[in-house]
Parts: sequence; C-alpha cells; structure tokens
Amino acid sequence: MPAAHPRALTGLAFATLLFIALVFGANHVAARLAFDHGVDVPTAVAVRSLGTALVVGLLLLIQQVPTRLSPRERKALPLIGVLVAIQSLCLYAAVARLPVALALLAFNAFPLMTALWARVLYGHRPERALLVAMPQILLGLVLALDVFGAASGLGTAGQWQQIGVGVAFAVGAAVVFGLALVLTQHEAGALDGRLRTFGTMAMVGLLAGAVVATRGGLALPTASAGWWGLGLLTLFYGTGITILFTLLPRLGVVGNSAIMNVEPVFALVLGWVVLGQVIAPVQVLGALLVVGAVVWLGMRRR
Repeated sequence: MPAAHPRALTGLAFATLLFIALVFGANHVAARLAFDHGVDVPTAVAVRSLGTALVVGLLLLIQQVPTRLSPRERKALPLIGVLVAIQSLCLYAAVARLPVALALLAFNAFPLMTALWARVLYGHRPERALLVAMPQILLGLVLALDVFGAASGLGTAGQWQQIGVGVAFAVGAAVVFGLALVLTQHEAGALDGRLRTFGTMAMVGLLAGAVVATRGGLALPTASAGWWGLGLLTLFYGTGITILFTLLPRLGVVGNSAIMNVEPVFALVLGWVVLGQVIAPVQVLGALLVVGAVVWLGMRRR
C-alpha cells in the first residue's frame, strides 16, 4: 500500500473503518464459537487463510494487478508469511482460552512491540507520543485482565492460573505481529497491498495446513454451531482483509486506520450477546483505556 499523508476522514471512510473493526471482531467471536464445538486452532487458521487467499487471488486476476517482486521483496515475503502464521495461531489460541475481548486487548499491545522492533532492527527512536501513551495502555491492560484477581475473587495466583496461558499466547501474537509490521514497512512497503495479502495468506494457509496434517487431519465441527462459526470466521476475516487492502487506499484513510482498534469493544459486545461472556465493570474501564490510547496514537496529527 503506498504511503500517504493522513487526510481528514470522510463520513464514508469513517463508517468503512468501523465496519472493518466490526467484522474483525465478529471473526474472533465466530472463531470462539467454532472452538467450542470441535474445531482446533490450526484448522481454523488454515480454512480462514486459504479461503482469503482464494478470494484475494481472484481479485488480483480480475483487477490485473502486477505480480512482479523485487529481490528484496522475494526474500522478505516468506519470512513475513511465517511470522503472520505464528501470530494467527497464537491469537486464535488466546481466543480459545480467554474471553474474546480480553484476548484482543492483550494483543493490542502490538504498537509497543512495533516500536521496540523498529528500535532494535532499524535504530528508530520511539516517538514521544508512544512513551506518553504507554503507561495508559499498561494500566488499561492491568485493569482489563484483572491481573491481581480482584474482580474475579481468585487472587493473583488463582487468576493467573486461569488466564496465564491465554495471555501468554496473546502477548506472543503481539510480539510477532509487531515484527511482521516492521519488516513489512521496511522490506516490502512498496508492494501492492492486495498482492502482499495474497502471498501472506497463502503462506499462512499452507503452514497451518502442514500443522493440520501432522495432527491427523482437519478437526471439523461436532455440531451445527461449530459449522456456523467456521464458515462465519472465514467470511468475516476474508471480508475485512479484502476491504482493508482494496478500498481503503481509495477512501483516503491511510494513516487514520487506528480507529479500527475499537475492535475489542465490538468483540466485548458480540461476546456478551453471542457467547454470554461477561467481564467486570473495572475490566470494561481498562478496555476503554487501552482502546482510547491506541486510537489516539493512530489519529494524532504528526
């Protein structure tokens, strides 16, 4: 996707961003529905990614997008694909173990990880705005995840016994995704977003498929609700990622896409309505602190 200066959001662009956040949040709620009815994480990632690669591949053909890669891009794309595969597996593993909104909130620490990787790999100093927002993000995560077990009544040890593995997967996904974003920007930033998405999703699908093969094949749903979840997570993810890389550049919202980080809020509401997942009011406050800080980071004037 070509770089551009942030522009003022039009009503259509703002609505499009909110819609993308909604469908991505719905994708994770649908994934949890599938996991609760027999689907395992590698199966979900393989089906979702290969389905998305098929749709985006058809778009490439229809829109006659040039597919020539530079030597640098040919080296970077496989690594980015591996990283996104790891991120996808980790994030869905977190969604399978935590309330969906909390898994996404922990994953939303990825802007901090992006800044860290940019500093380590390319010597970029973190912006002052990130340093200002970091305490709010961390405080919000402490409240949202109920790290001391006050809201749950379990105490610190009991709470971490319950959420520790899921949080580790979500934070691991954030670390890996931050690295993938930095490499994408510096090593493949000039590549057309649709082509980059196709290559990445195809790689993710093939790697997840290899994991599925080692586990004895696809773990298919055991009930109709699981089939609905598997189908909807593929539909929602494919819709969101396709709109993200085909329409957004035309709408002039590059640089303003942080509004999509309201995804955990949508996931919180959908998780409550569809899955009956409820979190304490103090955790909702923490969620709003995290989302507010991340959206401010992306929407600020540079």
